[in-house]
Amino acid sequence: MPSLRKPSISPQQHPPGCLVLVDSPGSATMSTIDSALVAGSSLFFVGSVVWVPLAYCWAIKKWRDCKDKRRKAMYFGLIVTAATLAVAGPHRHLRVGRWLDARRWRLWRAWMNFIAFEVISDQGQSGDEACPYKRRGPPGANKTDSNLPLQKDEQAILAVVPHGIFPFALAFAALPERASQVFGEFQPVVASATALFPFVRTFLGWLGAVDASRDAVDRALSEGARIGLAPGGIAEMFEGYPKPMTNPNDEYAILEARRGFVRMAIKHGVPLVPVYTFGATKMLNRLQLPAIVEKVSNLLRISLCVFFGRFGLPIPFRTKLLYVIGRTLYPPVASENSEEFRQQVDTLHDAFCQELRRIFERHKASYGW
Repeated sequence: MPSLRKPSISPQQHPPGCLVLVDSPGSATMSTIDSALVAGSSLFFVGSVVWVPLAYCWAIKKWRDCKDKRRKAMYFGLIVTAATLAVAGPHRHLRVGRWLDARRWRLWRAWMNFIAFEVISDQGQSGDEACPYKRRGPPGANKTDSNLPLQKDEQAILAVVPHGIFPFALAFAALPERASQVFGEFQPVVASATALFPFVRTFLGWLGAVDASRDAVDRALSEGARIGLAPGGIAEMFEGYPKPMTNPNDEYAILEARRGFVRMAIKHGVPLVPVYTFGATKMLNRLQLPAIVEKVSNLLRISLCVFFGRFGLPIPFRTKLLYVIGRTLYPPVASENSEEFRQQVDTLHDAFCQELRRIFERHKASYGW
């Protein structure tokens, strides 16, 4: 497989019938400011899984070892303040993010120069197998058309695969202004464990992030939210190389037992959009830890993973991200407590997996695989 460490700055030959929505080839040479922004934000946000726990431990140790009562009270106040800001506060509201115009920060332009970012739509060709879940036409219409594009302001569930060691694919679909012009401004679904990292959780709050719990997602969809998620979740982080019996060039998606997002789509009548992101698993590497660590991570729903990127730091490798948007699946109508509902979940889940497989097989060669 050709190297994917540097972004491609030449156009790729995509399969016929595809529409290029965004093509940001990246910059062959990074400016000093862009390099500093990318490295600094990587260490601050991605590296927070290391420095935030260490900061907590340092503060607690200082508090326990301090003999001066006033200084000890100060350390205690810092710990309580940090813990409070981690779980609550008006500063984390979506309105604050809009006031700060977080999606248009100079930081995201630096990241677009760092990586190559391309989004294409593959709605199939005339000879392809028919999409089983088409958009319903208006009353009195004679036909429906599965190739009608989903409007970026329509309510939907964007299912982005794979998760990767760090969910860069989901992040870059949600953050830069150029991405939001295609994917719309959606609310990312994030692991509950992100609440342990104050600054990360605050920034996610500015994007209107939704906790990955069933109740939170259900409530967001009931309120009409457009959401994006990575169905594979934490478990997907541990799949692939260097896991025994795996190959560095293989891709893995854990979907067989992941039906919750499909249930939500049918329950709320919300379209399901399959998105495969080539390159998401190549941005960071990880060390293989004992199998018990993976089991504990899945049990606690927190990633206990040793990862690294450039220079051995939590700075990702320069990698092209190619987003392929498949055909939108419009869910059937079914009562949640009926046997029909369970059958519809299985059928729609199968259709999602087939569509994801279709766009992967169709575009892997144009990515260089």
